[in-house]
Amino acid sequence: MNSTSINNKIFITGGTGYIGSRLIPALIQNDFEIFALIRKGSENKLPAGCNIVFGDSLNSSSYENNIPPCGTFIHLVGVAHPGPGKKEQFRSIDLVSIQQAVSAALKAGVKHFIYLSVAHPAPVMKDFIEVRMKGEELIRQSGLNATFIRPWYVLGPGHYWPYIFVPFYKLFEMIPSTRESAKRLGLVKIDQMVNCITYSVKNPPNGIKIYNVNDILNF
Repeated sequence: MNSTSINNKIFITGGTGYIGSRLIPALIQNDFEIFALIRKGSENKLPAGCNIVFGDSLNSSSYENNIPPCGTFIHLVGVAHPGPGKKEQFRSIDLVSIQQAVSAALKAGVKHFIYLSVAHPAPVMKDFIEVRMKGEELIRQSGLNATFIRPWYVLGPGHYWPYIFVPFYKLFEMIPSTRESAKRLGLVKIDQMVNCITYSVKNPPNGIKIYNVNDILNF
């Protein structure tokens, strides 16, 4: 199999979620071949046009041997609607899934790993941030070429309520003491996230590349 064919293939976890269900069609439109990890019984939740790989994101042995030679592994698994009070879920789902994903990616010889992380530091969501930072560190230690995408909140269908805070963001951006935090923890749109990840797939780094909120807003 030639390198062009391999680079055109993408393995993705969390493909039925808020971001994944919008990302997969965009990648297919860009002529990428998608292999999506999913549990049996959830096939109808996947966007049309992708290849199905059955397995459990919390157990790499259930899918690592079925990852085809591919250029990119995109990991989007995480607790739905993260918020305070979900510490144990973050540890049992977010942390375990990234541990398993890195192990599977290494075994499969993946060239580029894309990880959905989170903007930090922040005055809230400390348990969530802690787990995502551990995920980043696992990837760094693995030696994989990787991209970390660090949004704070992604606006889109069913996720519009933070719009009420836009005037406050504007105000805080005008105050020197709060300007940096307001920009670091700014709001991005789902289309910007999809475009940013698609760009990341097309432009893999040699080492680690990080897209913070200000970077995502440019897409």
